[in-house]
Amino acid sequence: MTLSKESKIYVAGHHGLVGSAIWNNLEQRGYRNLVGRSHKELDLTDQVAVKKFFDDERPDAVVLAAAFVGGIMANSLYRADFIMQNMKIQCNVISEAYAHGVKKLLFLGSTCIYPKDAPQPMREDALLTSPLEYTNEEYAIAKIAGLKMCESYNLQYGTNYIAVMPTNLYGPNDNFHLENSHVMPAMMRKIYLAKLIHDGDWQSIRRDMDARPVEGVGGGNTENEIRATLAKYGIEDNKVTLWGTGKPLREFLWSEDMADASVHVLLNVDFKDIIGIERYSSVFYGASTDGAVDRNSSTGRGGAIPSLGEIRNCHINVGTGKELTIRELSNLVAGAVGFEGTIVFDASKPDGTPRKLIDVEKLHSLGWTHKVEIDEGVRLLFEWYKASLA
Repeated sequence: MTLSKESKIYVAGHHGLVGSAIWNNLEQRGYRNLVGRSHKELDLTDQVAVKKFFDDERPDAVVLAAAFVGGIMANSLYRADFIMQNMKIQCNVISEAYAHGVKKLLFLGSTCIYPKDAPQPMREDALLTSPLEYTNEEYAIAKIAGLKMCESYNLQYGTNYIAVMPTNLYGPNDNFHLENSHVMPAMMRKIYLAKLIHDGDWQSIRRDMDARPVEGVGGGNTENEIRATLAKYGIEDNKVTLWGTGKPLREFLWSEDMADASVHVLLNVDFKDIIGIERYSSVFYGASTDGAVDRNSSTGRGGAIPSLGEIRNCHINVGTGKELTIRELSNLVAGAVGFEGTIVFDASKPDGTPRKLIDVEKLHSLGWTHKVEIDEGVRLLFEWYKASLA
C-alpha cells in the first residue's frame, strides 16, 4: 500500500526521542501533511479524547511512538503504571485507527519483549518461549499485547498494521532526567556532572540542574544541597557509581537510524511482505477480475482464515546486530565527555537482562540497514546534550 506525499500521517509521541526523529524523517522525504499532539493537548489514555481526535483529524496513517517509558529504576518503582498506561494508549489508538479506517499503522515496541534467557541473537520467533526479565516485565507484557493487537487485527479484519521492535535507542531529545532515564543518557549525565564538580565549574552545573532538576533540586539551590542530591545518584567529585556489574551486553541504535527504519517500513512494507505467504494477497485481500490485488476489498471483513495456518511473530526487529558491555559503554562515554576520573560498578544493584542482542536478518531482507556506529553516536549524543544546555 502506497502513501502519497499528501497523505495525512498522525505521529503519536512526536515530541519524544523516536517520534520527533520520525517526524523529521518524514518531512525530509517530502511528507508535510503531518499531525501531532502534545500530551497536554491529547491524553492518549483518555478514550473519549482519542475518539474525538480521530473524528476530527481522520488520518490516513498512524505511527504509534507514544509510550510510558523509563529505565530499570523506573520500571521497578512504577510497575502498575508501566502496564496500565501503555495498555490504555495502545488500546485507544489502535481501536480508533480501525474504527476510522486508517490505511496503515506502525506500532513501536521494544526488544524487552523477549525472554530473559532467549537464545542470542534473538530472532522474532523467540517471543513467548520462556519467562521475561522481572525488572521490566510489565512494560514487556504491554508491548507484547500491542504487537499482538496489530497481528490480530490484520488476521481478523484485513488491516495493514506493522509492529517494529527497536533495540535500546539513544539520540537527540533523549531523556536525561536521572530518576527515570535509560542507561546511556543517565550514564552520560552522571559522568559529565562528576567531571564538572571536579573542574569546579559550578556555572555549568547550575545550568544543567536548572534545565533538568533532580528531586526538585535545581541550579538555585546551595552547593551542598546539589552535591548531596547528586551523591544519591552516584555522582561525586571525579567519581561515578553505576548500577550493576558492568558485564551485561547491550545493543544500541541511534534514534535517527530508528526513525529511518520506521519510515522505510511504513512506506515500503506491507503485512503480506512480512509473513511471506504469497497466497495471503489473494485469499486475504481479494483479487480483482484483472488479477490485481485490491487491498481495500477486505476492510471490515471479519474472521480469521484457518487455511493460512498459524501466523505469529509478524513483528520486525530493528537494531544493529552489534553489542558491547555496559562497562565498555561507560568507557566510550567517558572518552566523549573527557572524564578521567573513577567509574565504580555497584554489584549489589540489579544488572537486568544479561544479554540482549537481536537478530536483524528480517529487517535486512526488507531493505534497510543501520548507518551510525556506537562510537560516533556517543559523541553525537554528548554534543546534542551540551547544546541543549546552551
